[in-house]
Amino acid sequence: MTELRDHLMALADKAVAAGDGPRHPAPHPVNAIMTSHWTEAMGDRNPAYTGQDAVAPPAMIQVWSMEGLSRDPAKEFRRAMDDVFDALDQSGYTGVVATNCEHTYHRYLSMGEELTSSTRMLDMVGPKRTALGEGYFVTWNVTWFSGDEPVAEMMFRLLKFQPLRPVEKVKREPYPLTPAVNGDTRFFWDGVRQGELRIQKCGACGELRHPPGPVCPSCRSAERTHIVAGGTGTVYSYVVHHHPAVPGRETPFVVAVVELPEGVRMVGNIVQYPIEDVYVGMPVRVTYQEMDDELTLPMWVPIQEAV
Repeated sequence: MTELRDHLMALADKAVAAGDGPRHPAPHPVNAIMTSHWTEAMGDRNPAYTGQDAVAPPAMIQVWSMEGLSRDPAKEFRRAMDDVFDALDQSGYTGVVATNCEHTYHRYLSMGEELTSSTRMLDMVGPKRTALGEGYFVTWNVTWFSGDEPVAEMMFRLLKFQPLRPVEKVKREPYPLTPAVNGDTRFFWDGVRQGELRIQKCGACGELRHPPGPVCPSCRSAERTHIVAGGTGTVYSYVVHHHPAVPGRETPFVVAVVELPEGVRMVGNIVQYPIEDVYVGMPVRVTYQEMDDELTLPMWVPIQEAV
């Protein structure tokens, strides 16, 4: 790694020492047609950019040196810093993201002016660890000239980085105690996956019920919908399970009946709390625990333990 860094930095130092590169002519003179297209695209209605004495928008400076889609290989030129970019690519730093761009304008440009531009590399810093991956920050400066007069400058910095390799997700073993999911209960488990604690509601009389079922026990209606509970409750009763062993769980653990302020009760585990400190009437809130790649279970934690 040290040898690679030394090699890259040596190329960068060489490019910096080379200074300003040769001036390259813009493919077109400053003209009203391109100015009109640019101002329309940008929504810039400044009257200074139209009419007989029109000037070009300063922020448009980079447009004048841009090549078209059909580039002539015979006219392509190589900058001293291109050796640096080639070496970075060959070393795995293939990702590119722009980080800074600063323009300096010395004066307005008039229609018909023919420009040239010159590039010089300023520095390279790295390797740096970033959220995108390890990389080098490369900075250069472009100067535009009308004749021998500098009319604008641009400082540009980008990050050349090694893209992070995607981490292959290891498929977890299925949780052995998978609950039955059917047409009556699917809405509940769909809600759990979305972080919602859903309670079935009768579509006729409005009574809430849990566990969910196909028919309202009060009015016998099969119409049903649901509400989303607030996610808090109190321990109505509980047991501490020691034996027998339960697949996928370490004993002992607490199984509680939690009473919700909405008026129903749910069975679930009390977690993230000492077993000996659980008590009837203890306020709790719901939390969601992924058991495998498919199953998420609602569990309960004491409210005083919430962060």
